[in-house]
Amino acid sequence: MSIPTPKGIENLGLTDIGEVYYNLDYATLRAHEIDRGEVSISTSGSAMCDTGIFTGRSPKDKYFVDQPPSSEHIAWGEVNQPIDKATYDELLALGRKQLSGKDIYITDVFVGASPASRRKIRFVTEVAWQAHFVKNMFIRPTEEELVDFEPDFTVYNACRTVDHDYRKHGLNSDVFVVFNIEESTAVIGGTWYGGEMKKGIFSMMNYWLPLEGKLSMHCSANVGKAGDVCLFFGLSGTGKTTLSTDHDRALIGDDEHGWDDHGIFNFEGGCYAKVINLDPESEPEIYDAIRTNALLENVVADENGVVDYNDNSKTENTRVSYPIEHIENRQPGLSAGHPNNIIFLTADAFGVLPPVSKLTKEQAMYYFLSGYTAKVAGTERGITEPVATFSACFGEAFLPLHPTVYAKLLGEKIDQHDVHVYLVNTGWIGGSYGVGKRMSIKDTRACINGILNGSINDTEFETLPIFNLSIPKHLDGVADDAILNPRNTWSDTDAYDATLARLAGMFITNFDRYNDQGSEFDYASAGPHL
Repeated sequence: MSIPTPKGIENLGLTDIGEVYYNLDYATLRAHEIDRGEVSISTSGSAMCDTGIFTGRSPKDKYFVDQPPSSEHIAWGEVNQPIDKATYDELLALGRKQLSGKDIYITDVFVGASPASRRKIRFVTEVAWQAHFVKNMFIRPTEEELVDFEPDFTVYNACRTVDHDYRKHGLNSDVFVVFNIEESTAVIGGTWYGGEMKKGIFSMMNYWLPLEGKLSMHCSANVGKAGDVCLFFGLSGTGKTTLSTDHDRALIGDDEHGWDDHGIFNFEGGCYAKVINLDPESEPEIYDAIRTNALLENVVADENGVVDYNDNSKTENTRVSYPIEHIENRQPGLSAGHPNNIIFLTADAFGVLPPVSKLTKEQAMYYFLSGYTAKVAGTERGITEPVATFSACFGEAFLPLHPTVYAKLLGEKIDQHDVHVYLVNTGWIGGSYGVGKRMSIKDTRACINGILNGSINDTEFETLPIFNLSIPKHLDGVADDAILNPRNTWSDTDAYDATLARLAGMFITNFDRYNDQGSEFDYASAGPHL
């Protein structure tokens, strides 16, 4: 059953509205999606949609209105591009025109499981599967909470329109994802990709919360039976989702979290997982979550609805969204206390960083600001050497404020709650990519277990040169303690030393960007030194 017309619909600026479908239940949404020809159904019962020519976010088309007071806080640049108020008003009018004169879906949700930090968000769209996506990804209010629901922020998803005047407006293309912080609105045009809505609100939480002294984070989180909380930061391919999924620990969330005075809380009410090459044996939780009410994006299926998860002919970024209720071992309330441990994950394809290192607070802030991983370069041009990737706070694309704002908050909370921080390398050992081999998941799990059960603190440590990292000499469960110091695993130690120095140089060069932040943020001393 749908709930009566939402409050404040007259303030949306839409005209000649047809039917208003408000916070539809899953069964009704599914019927709409099928009747409108928007989805097909897989053999597992999940809906399948295509997102058009955009199968990922369009970061070059994201803008914020340049106006006070938000303009005084935003870190302007490639990530946060400015747009003037007059242009925004034209794009808003364009979006409203597209959504007028037709049936619309309005979905009201919460972002943030902590009542002290949550925001009320309203999404307006004319596409049923986009309402389904929002229902999956955000926290669903009760019927009682919807009666007096008044949004703190409204997103107009006018994906079926484009900005034909984008050159006159000074934009990069006819696609636009624009935010007006002062007016608490955003407009999406030209892209159907569902992730724009998810990450757009994540960007807004990354603006709101730090200004209240609360830390917003691109990380996964879980909690043990004793109530001990662990955060996992890491860029794509480092194992963030895999390693935070643990049958002995309840999942708080897999991607976006906040840290306020009450502890850690999930921003979302669902998961948005990659499914390319999905294997039911290695990722059974995700595989089992793909059932009725889940929504697959851009997968390839035969005429019977059998999905080929190995088929990347549409995109490598095939995805599924599903409500977190599809994960059996989840944390009630999607929140827990303050973290005991923080783990930064990196897949170092240079093969020189230790499997696990214990960090000081200053080192934690340094590696948080660095946000390092190393990816294997594409082979289409014959390049086989690793490529270093740095993304501030492990999520720079979604940070409206300067990265040092988040790093300072992290340092304060580490001190306040006596949190242990570790750097875990899930990448290569015994040599760089092409020579060495990937760390075994068993050995990585042993490192994680040593952190979680505290046994890592009972061992003797040694220091990695140049990087000055503290590395344990022994951990239970690791096949051979020799691998804990990566230099031991290289047949050519001179080559190891040279590669270690080379990587250190990349860190130093990347960190030059923070040298103008003043002595308060002078954490370069905590990084590598040549």
